[in-house]
Amino acid sequence: MSRSGLQDRSVVFGAIVVVIAIIFIARLTHLQLISSDWSNYAGQLTEERETLDPMRGQFLDRNGELIVTNIASYDLLITPRKAKDLDTTALAVLLGLEIEELTRRLDKAAAYSRYVPSVLEKQLSAREYAKISKGLMKFPGIRSRTRSIRSNVAGVAGHLLGEYREVDRKDMKDDAFYHLGDYKGKSGLEAKFEKDLRGRTGARFHIVDVRNNVQQTLSELDTMPIPGEDVTLTIDLELQKYAEKLLRGKRGSVVAIEPETGEILAMVSSPFYSGNSLTGKRRGAVYDSLRRHSWKPLYNRALRGTYRPGSIFKMVQGLIALDEGVISTSTVIECNRSIIGCHGPHYADDLTNAITHSCNPYFYEVMRRVVQRGRSENKLEDASLGLTHWNTRIKEFGFGTNLGGHIPGTRAGSIPNSEYYDGIYGKNHWGYSTIFSISIGEGELLTTPLQIANLAAIIANRGYFLEPHPVRDVGGLGKPEGLDSIHYMSVPSLYFDPVVNAMQNVIEGQHGTGSRAKVEGITICGKTGTVQNRDLEDHSVFMAFAPRDNPEIALSVYVEYAGSGGAWAAPIAGLLIEKYLNDTITNVAREERIINFQHE
Repeated sequence: MSRSGLQDRSVVFGAIVVVIAIIFIARLTHLQLISSDWSNYAGQLTEERETLDPMRGQFLDRNGELIVTNIASYDLLITPRKAKDLDTTALAVLLGLEIEELTRRLDKAAAYSRYVPSVLEKQLSAREYAKISKGLMKFPGIRSRTRSIRSNVAGVAGHLLGEYREVDRKDMKDDAFYHLGDYKGKSGLEAKFEKDLRGRTGARFHIVDVRNNVQQTLSELDTMPIPGEDVTLTIDLELQKYAEKLLRGKRGSVVAIEPETGEILAMVSSPFYSGNSLTGKRRGAVYDSLRRHSWKPLYNRALRGTYRPGSIFKMVQGLIALDEGVISTSTVIECNRSIIGCHGPHYADDLTNAITHSCNPYFYEVMRRVVQRGRSENKLEDASLGLTHWNTRIKEFGFGTNLGGHIPGTRAGSIPNSEYYDGIYGKNHWGYSTIFSISIGEGELLTTPLQIANLAAIIANRGYFLEPHPVRDVGGLGKPEGLDSIHYMSVPSLYFDPVVNAMQNVIEGQHGTGSRAKVEGITICGKTGTVQNRDLEDHSVFMAFAPRDNPEIALSVYVEYAGSGGAWAAPIAGLLIEKYLNDTITNVAREERIINFQHE
């Protein structure tokens, strides 16, 4: 080829390049300075933040056994724009919904947004989802989303642990952490330790278009969620399970405390329920059923049930009288049944025998001596002043208080004072003869099973208690602050000896009312209580601690509408003590009798 030919081709090629460059520059100029197409498209793109939920902390028992964990559940989401030609009849059959209900949900989703997914069905279990997963492929626009829900794998302590459910408007208003569809602890320990359990959310960022289609994932901006802290409880799982087994079919409660530490070893309110039944799509129906049940299974009797303490209260009266100096351990008082009724073959007792025999006239006189001390020449005013002083002494033992308030839902009960009776009868219009029923634990006195178990711990410790609490550790950092508060009684420890002797006699004495709590090889100290209940059957109550020296467990047992304390509450206490201390049951007949006893 000639030299001139090559030059001509170079000119042509250069001209083509110049023309293309001119066209490209012109197009860029048009797009950037004249046309709005790309700016409109860019305006249709939005940065979307996808929340990554953290794994919620678990609940463990005092020995590290798992009580509550998290399991997968499945929400079904529908994007109305993609759900074309939807066979609603077939979908309703697949989901087990009435066609009207399905239509309502579809309309609600469409009204919210045709492009953003809405929840069609929530909290399907793995088994429920597996049954319908293949069928869902026939329905365009429907997909699943995996979420975690709580699972009480141990199946115990539902009242204490509380409920974990969907947030409401107030939750979202009060705490920006929560958004529509989130879950949180709503009661019990789930609520009390919510901020520890919930962890911190992570985030994934996307660029989405106006129709919510993901155009780009901004992985460099992702943050990983931080799991919640595990909470180790003071509960002994095996003792908790056994207590629930013994109370099944009965109305009542068990509270067991480790005296040395104030740690709750077991807490049962019966009838109880499984926390797992209050998760998933059947929650509403199950909750309504529990709420309407005549036995009130949602009511936590251990913390909120208030009962007259009955004869158990006599020990507190005796301790205060000793400290006030109005009796001594050897003071003998006649069993004068013309003043107040009594029972059993006894005629005059000292303090130890009066507790053993549960002598009503003895403690009528004991409280009278505490209240009527001659603080005023007017007997009515003297009784009022004395009752005010008595009220203060009683509250030293934790009655009329929430015992530190470390357990959610704890009630204080009621210890009447002078103002209370003034409101009923008028100031200086009542005297000791008006209120004497409280001397034997009846009348206007109201205490809780937790308070009675705490009284057992006070006597076991010979005069002090640590505030009852259910948590040992949060996130590996030990107990939360404030759980080791010690309360010392002003009653000297030596005055507890005759009371402890009496409690041992209740179990081991020839006519002991708590003999059914006796366990060979374990020295148990206890006191029965038969709590009056108006025109209905009395409540059976028992409190105890064991062993006598270096006690490891103190407890209260309530069985409602079951009669005397020695008949049912005492043998339950004996079984629980043997189970905890020896990890075995020797008296199988006693166990079978308790298990087979069912309320009608």
